[in-house]
Amino acid sequence: MKPLVLSLAVLTALTLSACDKPQVAAPAAADAPAKQDAAPAAASARAQPTPPAQEPAATTKEFPTLQVTTVDGQPYELAQQRGHWVVVNFWATWCKPCLKEMPELSAMAKSDKDTVRIIGLAYDDIEDADLKAFVDKNPVDYPLAKVDVYNPPADFETPRGLPMTYLIAPDGRVAKRFLGPVTPAQIREAITAAPAAGKQPA
Repeated sequence: MKPLVLSLAVLTALTLSACDKPQVAAPAAADAPAKQDAAPAAASARAQPTPPAQEPAATTKEFPTLQVTTVDGQPYELAQQRGHWVVVNFWATWCKPCLKEMPELSAMAKSDKDTVRIIGLAYDDIEDADLKAFVDKNPVDYPLAKVDVYNPPADFETPRGLPMTYLIAPDGRVAKRFLGPVTPAQIREAITAAPAAGKQPA
C-alpha cells in the first residue's frame, strides 16, 4: 500500500510543477554606446522596451522637418528658424550627461542668440506634469518639448544614446551630429568649419 501512495504523491508533484509559468530569461545587455559619455537611450526605468508605434528611423534626413509643442504650450517649427543655426538637442531627465550640458547650452542660447537657436527635445517617457515640474526647477533659456519615445520625430534618427545633438545649418541642412555631451565651443567650431549654406557638407 505504501509504495502505491508514494507513487501517487510523486505523480501529483510532477503534474503541479508542469503548470508553473516558465521563467522568463533576463534581457541581454544593450551594446555599449558609440561614445563613452553618452547615456543609453533605453537606460530610463520609465522607458520600457515596448515595441514602438513606428519603425525607428535608421538615418536622419538631409533637410529634416520638426513640429512640436513646447512645455509652455507654444508651437515650434524647425522650418521657421531658417536663416539661423539651430541646435536640436535630444535629452532626458534621467540622463546625467544631458543635465550637465544644459546650463552651458542655456548660456549659449543667450550669448549667441543673434546667430544660434536651440531646441531641447525630451526623449523621455515622463508625464507632462512631471516634466513641467522638472523644467520649473531647472529652467533654461531655450524652448523645451517632449517627444514620444514610441513615435519619435520621423526625420531624425531614433536616439540610441543620449544626449544626441544635431547642428542644423541656416538653409535647413544637417551640418553635424554629436553623440554624447557637447560644449558651446564645439558647436561654434563646427559652425566655423561647416561649408557655406546650400553646399553639400563634407
